[in-house]
Amino acid sequence: MTTSATWPAGYFIGQRDRLPDADAIDAFRRLPVPNIGDCMGRSCGALGLLPWHNDPSLVLCGPALTVKVRPGDNLMIHKAIEMAQPGDVLVIDGAGDLTQALIGGLMRTSALTKKIAGFVIDGAIRDVSEWAEGGVALWARGNTLRGPSKEGPGEINVTIQCAGLVVSPGDLIVADADGVISIPVAQLASLLPRVREHQQREARIRETNRQGSADPERFNAILRAKGCPL
Repeated sequence: MTTSATWPAGYFIGQRDRLPDADAIDAFRRLPVPNIGDCMGRSCGALGLLPWHNDPSLVLCGPALTVKVRPGDNLMIHKAIEMAQPGDVLVIDGAGDLTQALIGGLMRTSALTKKIAGFVIDGAIRDVSEWAEGGVALWARGNTLRGPSKEGPGEINVTIQCAGLVVSPGDLIVADADGVISIPVAQLASLLPRVREHQQREARIRETNRQGSADPERFNAILRAKGCPL
């Protein structure tokens, strides 16, 4: 099934060789996405995606099931929903196209039944009022009433680019009100303690800011190093 030579051009369904374990998913669900991004170099994270599930407190955290589609076509998204396991996050490379929706309310119903955790889509959606009812997290680039074709081609469980994120099958997707980030499984164990320490450091800074006792040298030293006469 995973031998590319057996598939026609533009079509492929692969497998996820490695998935985050339940402990890692639970741990990262409790951490702010900006803190994760800071510890991954501050230059990663999806760009231009908006939440459509109408709940700013919602946190999405689960393994990526990746889909690459032709803009405006959702044939392989239907197949990916069929394949999905409870808690999966469908991450869809729709090339940023906003002329035709890739998913809508009927597919939301299927996702609820399958217990899919959410969708991250570099493309458009429709049936906005249904997604706003919640139950399935959704980040997407935009919306349009114009529906998709179901002709293909498309690929499932391949490395994709989605709104500036490079996502491989099984990567851990974490999303909150600030945005969406993807973490390779191999980095989870080493990243977790760094993010926790970063969160604690921010808590200490927040407290000094609240008390008005922040050390001015934190920024003055940087300015002096740049030649500013402080």
